Amino acid sequence: MNQYLAITSRGLENLLAQELEQLGAQQIKVVHAGVRFKAEQGTAYRCCLWTRLASRIIQVLGEFTVRDDMDLYLGATAINWPSYFHFNTRIIVDFNGTNREIRNSQYGAMKVKDAIVDKFTKADLPRPSIDRVRPELRIHMRLSGENGILGLDMAGSGLHQRGYRTDAGKAPLRETHAAALVLKSGWVPGKPLLDPMCGSGTLLIEAAMIAADIAPGLKRKQWGFEFISDFDKEAWMEIHAEAKVKARRGPANVEPLFFGREKDQRVLSIARDNAGRAGVSELIQFKQEDATQLTCPEGFAEGVILCNPPYGERLGTTPELISLYTLFGNRLKLAFAGSTAAIYSSSNELLSCLRMRADKQFKLRNGALDCVLKTYLISAGGVKHVEGEQEGTLEETQVAPDFANRLKKNIGKLSKWAKKEGLDCYRLYDADLPDYNAAIDKYQDYLVIQEYAAPKSIPEETARRRLMDVMRAAIQVTGVDTSKVVLKVRERQKGKSQYQKLSSAERHMVVDEYGVKLKVNLFDYLDTGLFLDHRITRRKLGEMAQGKDFLNLFAYTGSATCHAACGGAKSTTTVDMSNTYLRWAQENMELNGKVGRQHQFIQADCLQWLQEADGSFDLIFIDPPTFSNSKRMNQSFDVQRDHIMLMENLKRMLRPNGQIVFSNNKRHFKMDFEKLEALGLQAQNISDKTLPLDFGRNKHIHNCWIITHKEG
Repeated sequence: MNQYLAITSRGLENLLAQELEQLGAQQIKVVHAGVRFKAEQGTAYRCCLWTRLASRIIQVLGEFTVRDDMDLYLGATAINWPSYFHFNTRIIVDFNGTNREIRNSQYGAMKVKDAIVDKFTKADLPRPSIDRVRPELRIHMRLSGENGILGLDMAGSGLHQRGYRTDAGKAPLRETHAAALVLKSGWVPGKPLLDPMCGSGTLLIEAAMIAADIAPGLKRKQWGFEFISDFDKEAWMEIHAEAKVKARRGPANVEPLFFGREKDQRVLSIARDNAGRAGVSELIQFKQEDATQLTCPEGFAEGVILCNPPYGERLGTTPELISLYTLFGNRLKLAFAGSTAAIYSSSNELLSCLRMRADKQFKLRNGALDCVLKTYLISAGGVKHVEGEQEGTLEETQVAPDFANRLKKNIGKLSKWAKKEGLDCYRLYDADLPDYNAAIDKYQDYLVIQEYAAPKSIPEETARRRLMDVMRAAIQVTGVDTSKVVLKVRERQKGKSQYQKLSSAERHMVVDEYGVKLKVNLFDYLDTGLFLDHRITRRKLGEMAQGKDFLNLFAYTGSATCHAACGGAKSTTTVDMSNTYLRWAQENMELNGKVGRQHQFIQADCLQWLQEADGSFDLIFIDPPTFSNSKRMNQSFDVQRDHIMLMENLKRMLRPNGQIVFSNNKRHFKMDFEKLEALGLQAQNISDKTLPLDFGRNKHIHNCWIITHKEG
């Protein structure tokens, strides 16, 4: 008997051990991400052909300590390679793992290859050819710490490659992983199985192949063991022929109790083609249907629903996924009471949206992702028909009731006010409750949800769950379409780091603010291009600007310039360091019909520009960052430390009866009145008068001052 190592995903070792035992393997021992066993040659061939769970089966030729590259080379040369394969065989070396000395798998593979080649040449034999494209035999080296295992890959390529799947669609499950999910789901042959988001059909095809007793490796054209010197062709032909007979007869003995549902017709066609190649197309009923409107197939009573719904590695996909999981869970409870559901996901938060209590759960990694398969005994509990509505509609239990009630109260108060004021965008919620640390802004019929960084004392899992509850409750309360919910994760940062770009989709909309049109981008930046808390300040600038020359410093997207121009400013000058935001400012001005030479846009470091500029203005607006040490600026800036320096430069540009509107967002900012007076300037605090109703609970969100030449 030879020694073998069957490799699988972490979490599947015991399941694989059971499978190998049924196939005749002996002296089975579970190891990390694999199973060691011994077997006769024919049994090893059978294991390769019939395993549904192993990704590779390696015939172990050597096991040795590897402290450095010399140990690796010597361990590899200790194996009599010419006795295992002919020099005409095309080979490749796969090397998995690293340790303290061997830090590069390519280097490790090269040392093993050198040892093999040297073994042939020292035996006066031609050196075998290395073929990276079409190897006939793969040499497998596995390094874990100082333990090395070296052997021959019995299959020659991954055992998940069944041969029936040529086009798998997005984010496909490996066939071996799909088979494991089927076996862990609670489904057994003879029970109906439904995949409501079947994609390319892999879960159903693997289950149907189990039911029909079809060997998963039957369609493989070439096996690595065929190129090993002691290959027993007769034994292999007998094992393969037996499997072919079973595959031919098996489907006829199976009831067609497999149901695939998929809303994308193109993907559904791929699933049908895959099932045809696998020989199980007659067993699976495919149909186009949305999982959120799922209906129970005829004859499905007490069957198993198994699926791998999308779980969105990118946080921005979460709002739509919340809706998907929530509606899907409701459909299960409404139409499949008495059945079992097995749902596989990397997100416990999304699984919680199903609103069902898990009966069992299994941790199964999917590549680099930590995932879980949860099984549920479906009951209709928690689903109430709404009186007077159509059959099939339901009312969901309110998520995060404290937060939801606060949001309802805020909406009732603010929606009428915003309509009266002529505002398309305003804040609905701003961390009103300490457990729900987020801000929610309404932009026409869109919601922008921004998460503030949770305190370090709050576990990350708790913070994520609370954010999920905020999104779910906001969707429930407002009824907004989930495609119009935008999620952003924000940390409280200094300076203008909030301007970080998130993507390059360039999606924007135009909103109305007191009759001024402004372009906002809800998706591509952490901020939208419009600071809502400065709304009243901008309106005031418009009221003050009639017939005046206006300067806007640190202008961002120029919204204040637009208000000044629409208020009748004689000229405007807009200064910002970013060309992106200056272009945005120009577009905002064009939206309001404000074009011409009287409107200047200057790309410059505002601090340096202030020191060098020689113009004069009647009205100046400056809203500097709290702190900045941008590489593009010649010096760092702190608004508390440097505000008098700003005023000194601004005074030079301010005409005798001119006004400076100075705003900043530093909490507990203190104006240095003594130094201001020494400059011949005086300040009036208008912070309370510029605080909008929707920001009323946050009294310190910004400071605002009108600064003028000192009288007398």
